[in-house]
Amino acid sequence: MENIPVKFLEQILLALRNDGFLSSKRGVGGGYTLKQPPGKIAVGEVVRALDGPVAPLPCAATTGDDVPCSCPDPRTCPIRILMTQLHDEMNAFLDGRTIEDLAKMDVGQALAFEI
Repeated sequence: MENIPVKFLEQILLALRNDGFLSSKRGVGGGYTLKQPPGKIAVGEVVRALDGPVAPLPCAATTGDDVPCSCPDPRTCPIRILMTQLHDEMNAFLDGRTIEDLAKMDVGQALAFEI
């Protein structure tokens, strides 16, 4: 058990249901079920549904003229360019893993990495 407070878990489940990841059934035998097989749901989709864009800086998650950046020219800002590349890598990493991958993950092995 993860010891997640019930109210917090209810908020997460409701958000995931509202975003189309879950369906719910009331009453005896009710609960939540995935709308798609876990192997079809990317972790990145779920993270973005719950937390919004995954980006190290807000300006790295946006394109076009509405870039929330304090740089004189966001198109040539080296920090924004670097953070945009990191944004793309982080999203590719998360989108390359599914809920099924998480369920199969050996947590002991995953935590035993070297930095």
